[in-house]
Amino acid sequence: MAGQGSFPLGMAAEGTTVRIVALRGGAMLDKRVTEMGLNIGSEITIRQRQGGGLVVSRGETRFALGGGMAHKIMVEVVE
Repeated sequence: MAGQGSFPLGMAAEGTTVRIVALRGGAMLDKRVTEMGLNIGSEITIRQRQGGGLVVSRGETRFALGGGMAHKIMVEVVE
């Protein structure tokens, strides 16, 4: 479950590395995000912000996420 230090992925600053702590969009979002390899516990880096959407990376793979999806993925900053 998302803790007190968690916030929506859509609010993360460019260049920040975050860890996914919860998915808040229902079964379809869970399935879609998990199929992309973005599971709870995954660490991702915000590469680019464009409008409401984001480009994030996990390892060498980059993903484009819309703003609606990004706000349903709860993350915490990796220290």
